[in-house]
Amino acid sequence: MRILKSQYFADFISLCFPELCAACRESLVANEYLLCTNCLYNLPYTNFHLTADNIVARQFWGKIKLEAAYALYYFNKGGKVQNLMHQFKYKGMQEIGTILGNIAGEQLLQNELFKTIDLIVPVPLHKKRLQQRGYNQSACFANGLAQTMGLTVELTNLIREIPTETQTRKSRFARFENMQEVFLIKSPITFVNKHVLLVDDIVTTGSTLEACGIELLKIEGLKLSVATIAYAE
Repeated sequence: MRILKSQYFADFISLCFPELCAACRESLVANEYLLCTNCLYNLPYTNFHLTADNIVARQFWGKIKLEAAYALYYFNKGGKVQNLMHQFKYKGMQEIGTILGNIAGEQLLQNELFKTIDLIVPVPLHKKRLQQRGYNQSACFANGLAQTMGLTVELTNLIREIPTETQTRKSRFARFENMQEVFLIKSPITFVNKHVLLVDDIVTTGSTLEACGIELLKIEGLKLSVATIAYAE
């Protein structure tokens, strides 16, 4: 009887305060968590794990040498992925990053190029921004990837030494200029002869990943791949 009452109470709370899908904002039903079943299967997946010559990889041609490049979703303004990323970055829903990392990790394990990864490194936030937000969204995504891929996340070696202005309304050249000499590697020996997967939340021009990659590729024997949650044209 007590179990039934608890269930009735839970159902009542759900009726009055329904949990919403982080992407479409429709009410979740039993056994759905954060994403409804429709969004889980029908968000705009890129399937970049199936082809080496994809749009993200082309972003870095002639700039930095990559082994492989990937994004989980296409990002369109006003779309469901934008809603999802807003909930993730600005509403404190860190668990979204973990779930998306799990999904992305399953895809990456289908690609032989990503099976040689040794370490996952999230693009770092400056310490002031980290204090303001309370978490690094790229690190949440990295943790989800690591869970699925059986890898380690290196959180403290690549650091953002200089705070930067928002990149949102900057041109590609201005974004690149904004990221110069921003990142520092504290202990390069950790990355020697390693295949590093550098991860971020969204790739647009690729200037942030490029700036990190330039520093990482100075290390002896390092191979570099990148992965993001979304690709925005």
